Amino acid sequence: MPHFSENMRGAFFMVMAMLFFTLNDTVMKMAMSDIGVFQAVLIRGVVASALIGFYAWMRSGLELIGAWRETCRDKGVILRTAGEVFATVFFLIALFHMPIANASAILQSLPLLVTLAAAVFFKEKVGWRRYSAIIIGMIGVLIIIRPGAEGFNAYSIYVLIAALFVVLRDLATRRISPKISTLLIAIITSVSVTVMGAVVTVFQPWQSVDLLTFTQLAASAALLLLAYMTSIQTMRLGEVSFTSPFRYTSLIWAIMLGYFAFGDIPDTPMIVGSIIVIATGLFTFYRERKLERAQKTQ
Repeated sequence: MPHFSENMRGAFFMVMAMLFFTLNDTVMKMAMSDIGVFQAVLIRGVVASALIGFYAWMRSGLELIGAWRETCRDKGVILRTAGEVFATVFFLIALFHMPIANASAILQSLPLLVTLAAAVFFKEKVGWRRYSAIIIGMIGVLIIIRPGAEGFNAYSIYVLIAALFVVLRDLATRRISPKISTLLIAIITSVSVTVMGAVVTVFQPWQSVDLLTFTQLAASAALLLLAYMTSIQTMRLGEVSFTSPFRYTSLIWAIMLGYFAFGDIPDTPMIVGSIIVIATGLFTFYRERKLERAQKTQ
């Protein structure tokens, strides 16, 4: 069985995280058409917190309870949780008012933002090849979104704000001690987002929830947990500047799901831009493998 570096494993978890997040967004968009955004967040959060809480108890039990207080005091966990909560608020509000592929496309500014932030705050070495791959990927995104085209509205700024909070979330994750359980971080995140939904729902009228909508929210909860776990592993394994370009795969997932779930047919610019985006990820993957082989031969 081949051995993969932490960067390679981080890239794999990033691709899977983007798939789970996009699937979650798709199901949530379906559910939010029948009930309010924050009511959907509350119901999904209750189910997600119950699922992960049960799993954590079966796996670690009292060990997690003993580490709860110390984890809640960790500055990295606090910052990561705040980033997740506000990113969720702004992105879901935007998603309610715009196509999923458009919202996802705006989020593709993340690789450059996260890489630059990692270079500034963590002093990670970022070579010209990685910067080039990210910039070329951004050009592919611009071909797709065509600023000013139909489908983009005032809520686009909400997605940009969400992107900034995602940067905070991911950089904070890098500062969390390896001794702190990934499961416990996911539980705290899920509970915090749920509490946010509950607080806002108090000030809004409650709408009845049918079986289909509840099933959608339950499925979304399961997908969200998988997204939390894989995204946390991504930030704990690979270098931010290496794994960031693989965020672009969320755009590919969004285009596919937009077509199958909502009938959104990609046009020529979207296809061309997507090919460019995929190529940047493949180049980054190839470059890392080449460096690994060079190091082994020295």
